[in-house]
Amino acid sequence: MTEEEKHLILGCKSNQRNAQAAFYRKYYGFAMSICLRYSHSRAEAEEMINDGFLKVFTNIEAYNPELEIKAWMNRIFVNTAIDHFRKNKKHYFQDDIDQAYEVSSGSEDALEALSAEEIMELVQGLSPSYKITFNLYVMEGFKHHEIAEILGISEGTSKSNLSIARAKLKRAILEKSN
Repeated sequence: MTEEEKHLILGCKSNQRNAQAAFYRKYYGFAMSICLRYSHSRAEAEEMINDGFLKVFTNIEAYNPELEIKAWMNRIFVNTAIDHFRKNKKHYFQDDIDQAYEVSSGSEDALEALSAEEIMELVQGLSPSYKITFNLYVMEGFKHHEIAEILGISEGTSKSNLSIARAKLKRAILEKSN
């Protein structure tokens, strides 16, 4: 941990507004990269960021300096995204499972032709149910039974959502690369 990080964390623990503002500015991009994976729009991601930083500042006393600050914050922002999903789940549309279909091979070549930003846009284009399952499984490494417990769904629904998300992404990648 750098001296700057130590200083910012101590300032945040003392509720110093200038330290909190500097901390926010320093880690805003990091937080945005996490929240964009789970949000449907930049505005939704910013809402998650604000909620997440509130949790960071509220719980900064619990931070263990032996841990990497970004690892600790990652957990907070992922949990904030999950909370946001749960809170808004009733507003999200979930496609019918019949709409999922397998896409022919060749998506690996198409994937190489896209930038990371284009791939992120495609992931953001998924419906919230598919996006959160995809991110928790692929990006965060959760197992289906864990995702089911976190989101209050069945394990089968988690598997189905992941399968549909992958099929939709394959289809979108192939369409975008043509």
